[in-house]
Amino acid sequence: MRLTVVIPATNQPETLGQALEAIHAAAQPPEEIIVVDEPERLGPAAARNLGARDAGGDLLVFIDADVAVEPDTFERLRSHFETSPGLTAVFGAYDDDPSDRRVVSSFRNLLHHYVHRGSAGRASTFWTGIGAVRRDAFIGINGFDEGYERASIEDIEFGGRLSERGYEILLDPEIQGKHLKTWSLREMISTDILRRGAPWVALMLRRHSLPSTLNLGWRHRLSALALLGAIVFGIRAEGLEAALCVAAFLALNVRFYYLLLRRRGVLSALAGPFLHAVHHLSAILSVPIGVGLHLRRRRSRGKRAPVVPVSAETDESRGLVAVEGR
Repeated sequence: MRLTVVIPATNQPETLGQALEAIHAAAQPPEEIIVVDEPERLGPAAARNLGARDAGGDLLVFIDADVAVEPDTFERLRSHFETSPGLTAVFGAYDDDPSDRRVVSSFRNLLHHYVHRGSAGRASTFWTGIGAVRRDAFIGINGFDEGYERASIEDIEFGGRLSERGYEILLDPEIQGKHLKTWSLREMISTDILRRGAPWVALMLRRHSLPSTLNLGWRHRLSALALLGAIVFGIRAEGLEAALCVAAFLALNVRFYYLLLRRRGVLSALAGPFLHAVHHLSAILSVPIGVGLHLRRRRSRGKRAPVVPVSAETDESRGLVAVEGR
């Protein structure tokens, strides 16, 4: 089984070299690596589609340019597909030791690790940090939606279409990579609202569905409800009720705060509840914005250009694809 790694790198990321080093150093490395590094400002969804068009592998392994995979990544991927012929896609998680040890980056990356570790098994979504899919299935559903012109939820949308077609998707959190990204508080909030939360709400409204996995699991919904209750009761000066909501919020997430304490120390653990509250508040604020996006999309339906189909042919006019291993 031949593996082709596709890495979108049209924003010329400084971490690309580390990502490639980790791939080359891994056991049973891929037979082919495609780095899509131009045209500049091409969105990651379109860049991945462009790389997939030139791929020669049976499996497309999407890896972000700011992720350094663990040495056993490709062994685990090959094993899953070789032992499960009906499996269509597999994705993993960040490890519990992100490269940037500052408080916000540690919180953001460890939250992702925690959520994915708690959601192992069958999935109805996908993740392109480290995610593999059979090439024929990828082509069959026309790849990623290039309407997402910036990094957003194009992987979630793609996984949803796979799931709707009845394809089997697996989340294996033992397939891990180190996230090399540095987060600021402002960037975290902006991403949570504008690039993740609001587009995700719009997608759920468009599909008339409410998934219950990953960030939409029951624990996360209850956490958001507890936070909202704390805010409402606090505004109404109902101290006891507000305190109970805060206690519920902390109790629902105590295991995550313990992870912060264990991996990053007291400061990160103390900052964790505050940053987690900001994260959930961002999700709450995303709802009306997402509804607005959905309504605007409905009004403009029919005017938007269709998704460009992904074929087995290379479209050389769209950009340069750097290929290794063929």
